[in-house]
Amino acid sequence: MKKRSAKPKRSPDPTVKRLLPLYSDGKIDRPDSIVRSHPNAAHIILSLKVLIDLMFPGRMSTSPMRTEKLESYLRRRLAEAMKYLTPEIERALPFRWIGEAARTEGPPPAANLRAETKRIMAAFRESFPTVRKLLIEDVKAAYEGDPAALTFAEVQLAYPGVLAIISHRIAHELYKLDIPIVPRVMSEWTHSKTGADIHPGARIGHGFFIDHATGVVIGETTIIGNHVKLYQGVTLGAKSFPLDEHGNPIKHIKRHPTVEDNVVIYANATILGGETVIGKGSTVGGNVFLMESVPASSFVSAQHSELHIKRNHEA
Repeated sequence: MKKRSAKPKRSPDPTVKRLLPLYSDGKIDRPDSIVRSHPNAAHIILSLKVLIDLMFPGRMSTSPMRTEKLESYLRRRLAEAMKYLTPEIERALPFRWIGEAARTEGPPPAANLRAETKRIMAAFRESFPTVRKLLIEDVKAAYEGDPAALTFAEVQLAYPGVLAIISHRIAHELYKLDIPIVPRVMSEWTHSKTGADIHPGARIGHGFFIDHATGVVIGETTIIGNHVKLYQGVTLGAKSFPLDEHGNPIKHIKRHPTVEDNVVIYANATILGGETVIGKGSTVGGNVFLMESVPASSFVSAQHSELHIKRNHEA
């Protein structure tokens, strides 16, 4: 028999040789870590889409549900969401104690990762009826807050601000359960789809409406009351970042504003600071830059330069 000739050895690729030292394959959270055992972002987003469909049947689905009973549909979509999400929650949980910030301030490792995941998923499921009730109020707020809305169906299917708040309310429940990474992956997918950047930590009351959505930014420690309406370009942000003795931003402190009930904030207003409170029933005008609290029932406007309008032939 003819001997097979040995395959020639590949010569080392000089680019790969130079790249290899730039990757860390350990279990420590580092800026050069390989995303190997991390949560799968694609599965997280897929689970979010299914959960949106659970809250608003048919909102994200490509096939009609006309022939399926609602109870069967909800049971099937819930099981599908849990199938995609549960493994990603289990992969994310260790970052409670191996994450860069958590190594100095986080909780000790869970005694039983599988049992902790099961507990979290049960609590997450329990929150769904409450989330659904809040979202019904949000749809009503959008319909009542926009004279261009002619049907509730239009609001549910087409409004980016409504999609942003659906996603936020789902991600916020996971944030409250102290799940690392997963809620933020959900919120950033929503940001890319709607133009609204809502951190999953933000606490938002019922009857919330973002008109147009584009450019809205709501920071992690923001607190928003009931029946609040925001227009495009509104920022509820941090005024500054206090640093620790090593020069790193101090985490878990109130950095973003509080907006009380029945407040309207018009386009491109910027409100900053953890101690800033917009009092109940106030209106903040467009293009306002605000870093101080205002009392209830206030009207805040920006002082603009005087406008001069000339006809073309008067130039």
